[in-house]
Amino acid sequence: MTKATKPVSNRIALAFDFDDTLVPDTVDSLLESCDIDSQAFRKERIQPLIDNGWEPILARFYSLIQESKRRDKDKITKDYIAKFGRELAPFDGVPEMFKRLRQSAKAIVPDIEVEFYLITCGMVEIARHTCIAPEFTAMWGCEFSYNEEGEIEFVKQLVSHTEKTRYLFQLAKGIDNTNQDGQMFVYRDVSPDELHVPLTQVIYVGDGASDIPCFSLMNEENGVAIGVYKGSTVQEWNREVKLSASQRVANLAEADYREDSELMRSLTLAVESMCKHIALSQLSVGE
Repeated sequence: MTKATKPVSNRIALAFDFDDTLVPDTVDSLLESCDIDSQAFRKERIQPLIDNGWEPILARFYSLIQESKRRDKDKITKDYIAKFGRELAPFDGVPEMFKRLRQSAKAIVPDIEVEFYLITCGMVEIARHTCIAPEFTAMWGCEFSYNEEGEIEFVKQLVSHTEKTRYLFQLAKGIDNTNQDGQMFVYRDVSPDELHVPLTQVIYVGDGASDIPCFSLMNEENGVAIGVYKGSTVQEWNREVKLSASQRVANLAEADYREDSELMRSLTLAVESMCKHIALSQLSVGE
């Protein structure tokens, strides 16, 4: 490579939120599967905790744990969560999306590596049992601890809104583990030629307030942020998710991943744009 050119990485990454981005809200869906009115549960059980100063993610999971403990039967268990994940249907077009984006990338850069990651403040254990789980290089999110009977007992791993950005740094630097050393190392500087995938070659897709820190990071690092909405209008989404100028997304589209949808066109254009930039950089390799 000539000294005038920048380091070249032939790898891009797409990182997705989970709830209301790739699948319906898993808390609501899990509650409904247990014959619980999800809206009433949120209003009567979760919201009072939030109003009393609880962190919203902790309030949600604490309420689920307490609900499981109070039930004489049909408790929420590790096996039930796994079964629920296997039966959870992604949004239209999601299962086919991975192959389509890989094909779009390879049409421009034949040796490109396209990796998919999942970063969620929700229950990653559900995601790990879905039909799309094999498509992801890594999945990060909240996890439960279980008692001897396999019932949910406490939150073992918590991913907050701001902590989601840590996993973007983690995928960029190629850190596989989540032990304490890995958590400390993720913020250390790594030279551009040692990065697993530069953040300039990362696309982040999310649906709401929990994704704002990731949207902001993508804008800071010249990656691509794409927002999705479901069951509302663009105007309603903008009212609910108030973004500053530094947090704005490249495009906002309905959570429809079918081939000709606006969202798939947006994702395809983002992938192709990155690949063309890589192809340009590769021209200097070996000179």
